Amino acid sequence: MSDVFTTRVLRVTTGSTETVHDLTRDCEAFLSEVAAGRDGLLNLFVPHATAGVAVLETGAGSDDDLLAALHTLLPADDRWQHRHGSPGHGRDHVLPALVPPHATLPVVGGRLELGTWQSVCLVDTNVDNPDRKVRLSFLG
Repeated sequence: MSDVFTTRVLRVTTGSTETVHDLTRDCEAFLSEVAAGRDGLLNLFVPHATAGVAVLETGAGSDDDLLAALHTLLPADDRWQHRHGSPGHGRDHVLPALVPPHATLPVVGGRLELGTWQSVCLVDTNVDNPDRKVRLSFLG
């Protein structure tokens, strides 16, 4: 373990439906092992062309609202030039332009500094690829 920079890759199975998968506990567990009460930054990066990272409230409908909004903005139909995979899969390749594949969050005293209702989430609309990786990196 480095005193300055530590990284780990999470493997997440999102299944065969579009999802907002909460990563907050995974982030907290990672920080409890590597941050040791220090201040710094937690960076999350999803090395996929069809998924992103969002900070939002979960469990009260906002996660479903996000997926509904993405359906409105990025309909799963045949308008997309990128045409392999499931019908409308081209929309999944546009997703990271709206929900970026990365986030950098403050860590204070070894703990993730989120607002009361905020969660860190993997957003995955690609039903063709249920196996995802999320790289967590702590810079103290």
